[in-house]
Amino acid sequence: MELIQQDPDISAYLAASEAVDHEHPVVREIADRLSAAHPDAYAYAEAAFDHVRDAVPHSMDAGDPRVTWRASDVLELRTGICYAKSIAYAALLRARGIPAALCYQRLTDDDGSHPVVHGLVAVLLPGERAWARQDPRGAKPGVDARFSLGEERLAWTVRPELGEVDYPPLHAEPHPAVLAALKAAPDRPYLERTLPTELGPVRLP
Repeated sequence: MELIQQDPDISAYLAASEAVDHEHPVVREIADRLSAAHPDAYAYAEAAFDHVRDAVPHSMDAGDPRVTWRASDVLELRTGICYAKSIAYAALLRARGIPAALCYQRLTDDDGSHPVVHGLVAVLLPGERAWARQDPRGAKPGVDARFSLGEERLAWTVRPELGEVDYPPLHAEPHPAVLAALKAAPDRPYLERTLPTELGPVRLP
């Protein structure tokens, strides 16, 4: 699949925002600590991935009722669903000048029912010509996503026959439907009932 960089200006994928608040002290402290141990951009990107995947439990896996959406809150409270964890990973990458984009899949149950949008991150490392998708949602039985710049090691591979989709756009900010669902949810059980089931049509750059 060819990923579509929605904003031709790469600086959009380095910017700080309300959700990707990589200038926040919490984000900076973790970025500084990881960077000190892993000064190389490639090693840092993998270490940041491992931190978000392993040190921030997926709230559905952990049964945590809290909803987070700002990167700083995700990292400080150590909880979030896939969207939130992707925002946190993007913030850690951008904190070290590594372009990071938010991207999505549409997934379903094994019979094609209960569709839901799943959040990912795409990273563009120095010297690389192509974005590489990563999935920091966290491991659970049957799921073993890993950092990879070659063959993708995502939590799930889409099954088109079930209506599953890899959305090609690379977003500089969380998709509006995703961010709206996170902001509106008073707790995770409510969020589970209101998760986006699909995204709108692809907007070419």
